[in-house]
Amino acid sequence: MKAITVLPGTPASVQLDDRPEPGPDRNALLVEALALGICGTDREIVSGAYGWAPPGRDRLILGHESLGRVLEAPDGSGFARGDHVVGIVRRKDPVPCVACAAGEWDMCRNGQYTERGIKALDGYGAERYRLEPDYAVKVDPALGLLGVLLEPSTILAKAWDHIDRIGHRTRSWSPKTILVTGAGPVGLLAALMGRQRNHEIHVLDLAETGPKPELVRDLGGTYHTRRLPDEFQADIVIECTGALTVIADVMKRATVDGIVCLTGVSNSGHSLPFDFGTFNRNMVLANLVTFGSVNANKRHYEMGADALAKADRSWLSRMITRKVPLSRWHEAFQGRPEDIKVVLQFAEAA
Repeated sequence: MKAITVLPGTPASVQLDDRPEPGPDRNALLVEALALGICGTDREIVSGAYGWAPPGRDRLILGHESLGRVLEAPDGSGFARGDHVVGIVRRKDPVPCVACAAGEWDMCRNGQYTERGIKALDGYGAERYRLEPDYAVKVDPALGLLGVLLEPSTILAKAWDHIDRIGHRTRSWSPKTILVTGAGPVGLLAALMGRQRNHEIHVLDLAETGPKPELVRDLGGTYHTRRLPDEFQADIVIECTGALTVIADVMKRATVDGIVCLTGVSNSGHSLPFDFGTFNRNMVLANLVTFGSVNANKRHYEMGADALAKADRSWLSRMITRKVPLSRWHEAFQGRPEDIKVVLQFAEAA
């Protein structure tokens, strides 16, 4: 079978390889790959900046944004042939730490977790693969190819889960205005889930043309290009760019009792002039909370699947701006200015 592999730490080493079929395993699902979402993490790994091969191996099978169809399922697993499934990315550490032992491997405290397609475990970028039932999540087959959006949806499901938990530290909390920075897949899904909560949505992005402004407006949101009005504030800010200048600005945009969630990862080695005294004063006097969020556990996958099932499918389909067949796999890793979500298609989802 075919699989997309890379030599972690070696730029431009990505290739389409021949790999053996998955071996027998009566405790695991056998899954046929339907689609693979490509994101910035994949491109980082391809560039040589990130990623770890499985122990004792040189090459890593790429891919963590999966969509597959079950070919074989163990008796009593809760899955059946034909089910559409998404594989969870992270696996608990072997100790396990207190968070991993509780099923919250996204909050791993010792860093010994592994991740499929990223850290020490082969990913889902193969025509067929094995998947443990405990790390598989069903998606509505009516979503078809759109089920590949589940993994990025989990990032926002977790962010919203934590926002709700933090917000309810006070019985009077009743947010109305939401600011999302960045209109890539993560930002748009953040806006979608905010709209599903009946909030007023504002999205800030650099793009002046293309599908992004229309996608935001079709959610009933307001799209801002490049900068916000000086007086603009929001009850909740979800930052999805990792851009330092954007972060520095939006940290000042939260209202009293507001919450800022950081989901974008910044490059290190850069600094900005920053009045930390004023920042601290504002945080304390306004009861503000700023927190970071990454990865997701099974509860968030289920929440993400529910959000996708409730979403307008024609709107979701416009997020996928390129579908690349496996025969032209290399094109999926070449970013284009108009891209939102690029999907590498292994087989028909219908």
